[in-house]
Amino acid sequence: MIRYGIAVLALLLLPACSAIKLGYQQLPTLSYWWLDSTVSFSGNQTTAAKESIDKLYQWHRQEELPGYAALLQRTADLSAGPVQPGQLCRVVEEVQTRLDTLMRQAVVQAAPVAMALGPRQLSHLARQWERQNEEWEKEWLQGDSEARMERRLDKALSRYNSFYGELNTAQINLVKTQLVQSPWTAEWGRRDRQRRQQDLLSTLQRITQNNLTQAQAEAQLWGVWQRWLQPPDSAQRAVVQSLSQRACENLAQLHNTATSEQRVRVSRRLRAYERDLLDLNRP
Repeated sequence: MIRYGIAVLALLLLPACSAIKLGYQQLPTLSYWWLDSTVSFSGNQTTAAKESIDKLYQWHRQEELPGYAALLQRTADLSAGPVQPGQLCRVVEEVQTRLDTLMRQAVVQAAPVAMALGPRQLSHLARQWERQNEEWEKEWLQGDSEARMERRLDKALSRYNSFYGELNTAQINLVKTQLVQSPWTAEWGRRDRQRRQQDLLSTLQRITQNNLTQAQAEAQLWGVWQRWLQPPDSAQRAVVQSLSQRACENLAQLHNTATSEQRVRVSRRLRAYERDLLDLNRP
């Protein structure tokens, strides 16, 4: 449930506009499948989890999609010309505000489900993360530094190409330079990933073992979300803040090298996303 908001945001980044409609409409089912594979619900928990997911989905569709559509419209207008890092950071801040609103609703729905989990299910969750972490390490930590950088570059270019079309040589070199200068490393990424996982697991253990009220469980889950975004450790928090600022700077730098054709492509893609969200919001 905690990752539900991130999943919604990810749908906005799908390469095909029709995929947004299809993906969003299937989100309740996909969310349940993901959660069930993660914690292995029992019969009674299955019904409660599906009801909670459906309530959250219906609320988000009715209340939040128009705001996302308006944000996409403003971002499309912004993409038509040169941009400043501060402008992009303000877009990110608005997205974060909307995600916070979503997560406020999500923890209300997630709390009863979390309170019903048992030790076996938390052990299942821990084992699932172990397997996922092994796959993550194969993807990000295998090979020497050059091989790792090539994989990071390939992923970054794939994301940019879906919006801008094929980047030219100068733009590719710019992206590679930005990655080389980034404070993110696979080692740091692994530590932060494990930190977030352990935080959630420890929180779920407190919720299930201490006979908390629903309000207390909601507060515990909200704390997880806040710590995921702003790590308690000052050194980790500094890296997160640096990554956020650099993301705005890097995208502004790349966008300002875009040709008129590339900017038109970005604007059209964002407006198509906007139309899809408005369609989804219609009765």
